[in-house]
Amino acid sequence: MSYPSYFHPLPADILQQYAQDIPHLFTFPFHYVPHPLCTAAAKLVREQVKSHPEMLSEAEEGKMFGVLIVDVSTGKDASRKIGFIASYSAQLAGSYDWPWFVPPIFDILKPGGHFVDEEHRISLLSQRILEMETSAEFRLLKETVNRFREDSEKHLADFRTQMAEAKRKRDAKRHNATPEELQEMLPSLIHESQQQKADYKRLQRKLADERKHYEEKMAEHDKEITLLRRERQKRSVALQQWIFEQYVVNNAHGASTTLMEIFNNSLPPSGAGECCAPKLLQCAYRNHWRPLCMAEFWMGQSPKEELRQDGHYYPACRSKCRPILHFMLQGLDVEPNPVLERNRLMANRLKVIYEDSDIVVVNKPSGMLSVPGNDEVPSVKDVVQKRFPHAKGPLIVHRLDMDTSGIMVVALHIRAYHILQRQFESHKVLKRYEAIVAGDIRGEGDIDLPLAPNPHDRPRQMVSETHGRDALTHYQVAGHPKEGTTRLMLWPRTGRTHQLRVHCAHPQGLHCPIVGDALYGTASERLMLHAAEICFVHPDGKHRMHFVVPPEF
Repeated sequence: MSYPSYFHPLPADILQQYAQDIPHLFTFPFHYVPHPLCTAAAKLVREQVKSHPEMLSEAEEGKMFGVLIVDVSTGKDASRKIGFIASYSAQLAGSYDWPWFVPPIFDILKPGGHFVDEEHRISLLSQRILEMETSAEFRLLKETVNRFREDSEKHLADFRTQMAEAKRKRDAKRHNATPEELQEMLPSLIHESQQQKADYKRLQRKLADERKHYEEKMAEHDKEITLLRRERQKRSVALQQWIFEQYVVNNAHGASTTLMEIFNNSLPPSGAGECCAPKLLQCAYRNHWRPLCMAEFWMGQSPKEELRQDGHYYPACRSKCRPILHFMLQGLDVEPNPVLERNRLMANRLKVIYEDSDIVVVNKPSGMLSVPGNDEVPSVKDVVQKRFPHAKGPLIVHRLDMDTSGIMVVALHIRAYHILQRQFESHKVLKRYEAIVAGDIRGEGDIDLPLAPNPHDRPRQMVSETHGRDALTHYQVAGHPKEGTTRLMLWPRTGRTHQLRVHCAHPQGLHCPIVGDALYGTASERLMLHAAEICFVHPDGKHRMHFVVPPEF
């Protein structure tokens, strides 16, 4: 039986080695450890890319790839036939459709297609707008209007100066004149004042009429540009909607839908449907192959703002892929979300280290949420509320990442919450963390990298000079537990999401990810980050509280 060019049998020795370890449940795509069959396939993908210079040059700049292990056996096969298919995100070297990789769900660059034609029309509109905005005629008109406004203001200012001088002279005549002289000259002085005011108003009207002539010309030009922009916007939105209506995806039940329907007829995020996971699953469904396991990995340099490590495996993105995969995975037996299972277990390990009528101080285990999330699993807030049912709270004053362990302060009523919150906001609370990072660091220093949420892959953060908020961390080396690792003391001067994790991992920071950091480094048993110390003033204003809980690592 012949197979498409994008289906690749796995080497016999690999299949034999893992014959007894073929997955029975499909990969949970948002939190997983890659199966050995996936890592073997990923290695073959890298070799394929490196053998094609045109692919390699772009891949080295940074690209996400994915592999899907599939069972292509039919009922007539005497034995199972297992292989893999591969994909890349968006385009690779200017193409959506390299034969060795799976085809796109929808190829928007197909020659003669609606997208190409409509994009050309939109490009012509953009070109026309640019020509009108930068034309010599428009530039001259703008200069004329601006110069006329300046000249008008100068003429009026000069006239007001003349009027003021004339008034000064009239006032002097009044002051120096005898009563008889004043009575004789008063009518002429009043007439002169009224005449000047009338002349000023006539000058105002004359200049306003002349300015209106030029401004109407400007308005006509601006109106034409505005109409062109509206047409371009209308066409762009319509084209985007048309594109996402062409992205038809299936699930294991055989049902199909469009991306517009998945996103409730709102425009999906840009690039939705072009990530690796949806492309791989759609290809498998079209060929009636059974998906077994999947993994996505990064190849090449990390983007400037977003942290990616060459050769590391990553979960599917949430903003674009989560709604799509929620539909596409229906009908597959998928692994349970390991985060949810672990979170349920962690709830029993939450320890109260201090309590009174105002606050509770707890030691949160790694793997537990600080506040309730989208899934029904217990958080710190839930557990404290259950243990203190009569409290008018609890109110979470500050948070720790789910994977970070350590000290948290929880207010039991609103007054305590506001008092503590003001201390956090004014940076009067001292917090010290301990971490083990992958790398050899010496000495101490500061990391100053502004952070912003990644709009397409929350909760990941990215370094952004444009959109980021100030984030400052002081670090000090506390030892080297084993070769290639460093224990750090970390003092966050600000409280941004994932601040310590990004500051440790980013090339402009320490360039040494925290051990066990699945988002910015390499996953392992746990994230080696612990909130070890905190100092603050009790809500009663009388006592300074100081808690230290050493990490378990």
